[in-house]
Amino acid sequence: MPATVFHELQRYVRFGEEDALRLRAFHPLAAPAFQSIAETFYARILEHEESTRVLQGGESQVGRLKTTLVAWLGTLLLGPWDDAYWEHRKRIGQVHVRIGMPQHLMFGAMNVVRAELDGLAVASLPAGAGMEATRGALSKILDLELAIMLHTYREDLLAQQARVERLSTFGQLVASIGHDLRNPLGVIETSLYILRGRLAEDERARKHADRIKEQLDIANAIITNLLDMVRNRPLQREPVRLAEVVAAARTGLRWPAGVAVELVGLAELPEIEGDAGQLRQVLVNLLENAAFAAAPAGTVTIRGRPEPSGVALDIEDTGPGVDPATRRRLFEPLITTKDHGIGLGLALCKRIAERHGGEVAYSEREGGGARFTLRLPTSGTPRSPCAAA
Repeated sequence: MPATVFHELQRYVRFGEEDALRLRAFHPLAAPAFQSIAETFYARILEHEESTRVLQGGESQVGRLKTTLVAWLGTLLLGPWDDAYWEHRKRIGQVHVRIGMPQHLMFGAMNVVRAELDGLAVASLPAGAGMEATRGALSKILDLELAIMLHTYREDLLAQQARVERLSTFGQLVASIGHDLRNPLGVIETSLYILRGRLAEDERARKHADRIKEQLDIANAIITNLLDMVRNRPLQREPVRLAEVVAAARTGLRWPAGVAVELVGLAELPEIEGDAGQLRQVLVNLLENAAFAAAPAGTVTIRGRPEPSGVALDIEDTGPGVDPATRRRLFEPLITTKDHGIGLGLALCKRIAERHGGEVAYSEREGGGARFTLRLPTSGTPRSPCAAA
């Protein structure tokens, strides 16, 4: 149980009631410096290109994170250091994992906090046993924070290993049955073509034949998506304008009558190098999901914006958003929020984006709803080592 782990860690670093009293007593002296510590903390983090890439929200996001860090410092010194503290710290660590903040940078950043607080204790407390006891308490609580961080990253590593194993099994299954299913479907399609030619006078029978053809097309599309998940279809790279890809994707959709579409900033986006057909498939899936979420009456916004290393497309909807239990596995195969979906669309989007050197990420839309962000490099260079896999 998490509480047992936390209590064991407290015993291991010998964090006790005396340390808790020292930290609470130090809080009034340290609190005026929290904002300055937050400034130093993020100035150091943003010196690293990897961190800058992760924190794509610009100055507004960094400003929010500084506010969060100030609150974090407050609870660091005030506690209470109980089960709720453990769960809150774990959630913070899970956010770092989800946005892809490298673990070694988080360790380095924690050392910034350690140095700042230790220097503050030396500067604000009289020399002697009391000051040393406070410095010791600070060291212990920050050791606990590092332990929680390690635990969170370890849980994520184990989850990734489990996902890899599931995907491997999934790939073997798809590879073995995908092509075999094509044969009976092909026979059904051929026979249906012959039958439809003999049903000219029977409108009711033709209607049923059309329904069979529609379901055959769906079955073939599912098999195609499954096979695309497990094979490396070569990219046909060419100059691509995303505004044109978005327009083509919209043309292929049955858009709900009550859902409005807003286009923002697409015409200003620079060209990228990519496979227009595969990128269209990504946008068809994202737009179809957004329209489904916004229905019966809502809005889907497609917003383009340049970024330092490429371009980004935000697809936002005014629907209910994605529940927390689904978010962490949102891009895995067979995970879906639709009653009749099979959960291949987002997994395929992720794979195509990564093969282009980009990524697809989910975030909550301000005011409610979902936001899926497709990021692509202008040069075709992968954004991270895993993107080229």
